[in-house]
Amino acid sequence: MAILPPVSSPRAALRDFFAVFRHGDNRDRVLGLTLAVLITVIIIIIFFVDSTVNTAPPQQITYVQDYKPGRTDAEIIADQKKDQAEREAFAKAKQEQFKKLEKRLGIE
Repeated sequence: MAILPPVSSPRAALRDFFAVFRHGDNRDRVLGLTLAVLITVIIIIIFFVDSTVNTAPPQQITYVQDYKPGRTDAEIIADQKKDQAEREAFAKAKQEQFKKLEKRLGIE
């Protein structure tokens, strides 16, 4: 006993399709076919439109600090130390925020 119908060719499928519409009272069948095709086309169009919405990364602005051309090594080292201190302060502040969150949530 076969569970699946026998494999048919596209020609046979088209013949069956047109045979359905050769019988009388085609109005309901044509309406159903039209609605089915219309809904399918709308869904495909929505997929194509949705695939282009919000896919590009936002514009990113990069700020560059302009230095005077005649800086000495001592000025460069001082700027690096100042920048490193700012990074460490930021990291420490972030770590404190996580500690507060840990205490609030009871995570150990």
